[in-house]
Amino acid sequence: MAVTINTLREFKQKGEAFAALTSYDATFSQVVSEAGVHVILIGDSLGMVLQGHDSTLPVTMDQMVYHVSCVAKGNRGSLIMADMPFMSYGTVESALENAAELMRAGAHMVKLEGTDWMKETITALTERAVPVCAHLGLTPQFVNKFGGYKVQGRDEKAAEMMIEHACELEAAGADVILLECVPAPLAARIAQAVKAPVIGIGAGPDTDGQILVLHDMLGITTGRKPRFVKNFLAETDSVQEALKAYVKAVGERTFPAEEHTFKA
Repeated sequence: MAVTINTLREFKQKGEAFAALTSYDATFSQVVSEAGVHVILIGDSLGMVLQGHDSTLPVTMDQMVYHVSCVAKGNRGSLIMADMPFMSYGTVESALENAAELMRAGAHMVKLEGTDWMKETITALTERAVPVCAHLGLTPQFVNKFGGYKVQGRDEKAAEMMIEHACELEAAGADVILLECVPAPLAARIAQAVKAPVIGIGAGPDTDGQILVLHDMLGITTGRKPRFVKNFLAETDSVQEALKAYVKAVGERTFPAEEHTFKA
């Protein structure tokens, strides 16, 4: 049975955790979905993982549409979420046009990075049948504003602001909230503050779902390995078994463990 937004809501209501992973092509998407991964994200992380850039900023809409179409062909029932790349949603009009391209290519939901300035855009998208995931915390498209890839929300003022933004974006229509690199206690507070399912990456064990970059969880990360990453292939004998182990660990809430989380 295909995973839908309602499936993710049911997970949250039951207090059960769901698993998400990035994927960028048909072959991996088939394997990932058949392993039981609930959400596949075509991330603009492909700019770093596939293209070799030092950030996600060079990724274009045409490239995102291409990879979404590839993933859709291989998918076997996972919910497909697609990143809207840098400056593709700078105005409401551009957001509508570009989101439509991603949905036509096979996405079931689009993901946007930002805070309360996105409210009008999110409302416009959801009113026009485009489900939205709002990405808070460390938002990689803002790397030049942040001055690097840094944990967000560590002081109380920043934490309260992130909680406020999550609530505002949910009220604007966001169906899912994604939190990246925030202290585990803050992520838990946000997951409790909103009714929308909350997905975490480097956000501790108390979010409703977990996501990793596929290459990271298979242990083929180049450069410094992020704190929140675990190599699931190291404990198994195949990619397929590693994927199943990841889904199982997320469902049992044994991943992420304390060593994968950030403190306030």
